[in-house]
Amino acid sequence: MLHIIDIQSAAFPVRPVVNKPDRKPTAIPVTKSVLPSFEEYTDEIRDIWESGWLTNNGTKHQQLEQELIEYLDVEHVSLFTNGHLALETAIEALGLTGEVITTPFTFASTSHALIRKGLTPVYGDIRSDDFTLDATKLEHLITPKTSAILPVHVYGNVCDVEAIEAIAKRHNLKVIYDAAHTFGVKVNGRGIGTFGDVSMFSFHATKVFHTIEGGALTYNDPALKHRFDQLKNFGITGPETVEVTGGNAKMNEFQAAMGLCNLRRIDETIARRKQVRELYDELLKNIPGIRILTPQEGVETNHSYYPIIFTAEENRRDELHDALAKEGIFTRKYFYPLVTDYAWNHNRFASRRTPVARTIAERVLTLPLYPDLTTEDVTRICATIQERVMK
Repeated sequence: MLHIIDIQSAAFPVRPVVNKPDRKPTAIPVTKSVLPSFEEYTDEIRDIWESGWLTNNGTKHQQLEQELIEYLDVEHVSLFTNGHLALETAIEALGLTGEVITTPFTFASTSHALIRKGLTPVYGDIRSDDFTLDATKLEHLITPKTSAILPVHVYGNVCDVEAIEAIAKRHNLKVIYDAAHTFGVKVNGRGIGTFGDVSMFSFHATKVFHTIEGGALTYNDPALKHRFDQLKNFGITGPETVEVTGGNAKMNEFQAAMGLCNLRRIDETIARRKQVRELYDELLKNIPGIRILTPQEGVETNHSYYPIIFTAEENRRDELHDALAKEGIFTRKYFYPLVTDYAWNHNRFASRRTPVARTIAERVLTLPLYPDLTTEDVTRICATIQERVMK
């Protein structure tokens, strides 16, 4: 059985819901975190008290790495305390310099990681059908300073991995995928974490699979394992040896224990998300002025988000967002604004140079999606959307 609680995170704030006797129907948050039963989790962490081993590559950590290797169908996994530090570690370990081509249609962390490591993000436009980095527009962005491409898989949709691989090989570039949205996704039967030099997964509480906070890197080169272990643990290689300058990005045993519990029911979680998505598809498909996404051919997705795009000349996205909130239905303008339009990135790059990304950012709205969202909830959401859009 899936046990769910509301969460409120720094990365994606969820408005707390206070149920009052006179408030009907019940408010619907944009997201909820899947949790095991209290008894299952306490049983999982019992032996932590017995061993006294709380962090630093404990038995839970090691077990979760091995189970993720099998589930994600990848060669190697390294766990981290969060996805952002995992991404920074991958950037440093691969020795990237100069410029890195990426997308403005992403969470701020993607660009932050590059800038914090002394690199210059160069933004390419996205595809209008799946919102991933448009591979056909990459090569004109490559300069002698370019060292890598950092594409982002979006909403469970995957990038054109074959085209990106061909471009990277042609220009001798590294590829790091931000795979925060694609846990468990497969492309023609192949695990998404096997593409590129490294893929970063986020295990934040709002994700399909979570360890409360957490993240991981997947990769094919076994030599990277030692490098990642050094960088996430102060460069320590022995009781009296520190070989490189590192940081602290280790996943602790309590996070790993939560991951072990959630991994046991991940297929059930994804299957239920699929049912919710299919119901949305059926109820929204004939509403004029709204576009829903078409599943990608050959991709076994995880149904991580449900975005709709407003296509009418009069963009009523903000109006609908506010109207739904008044009805107790909370949605998210995700991703809005573009990374390039944030104050810290102002004047670094003009968003007019990525017109597709700018248009999507101004017209996208992600609807509530989580495993225990009921048929009644989805019906109510869609009926409210239809009423407001066709008003």
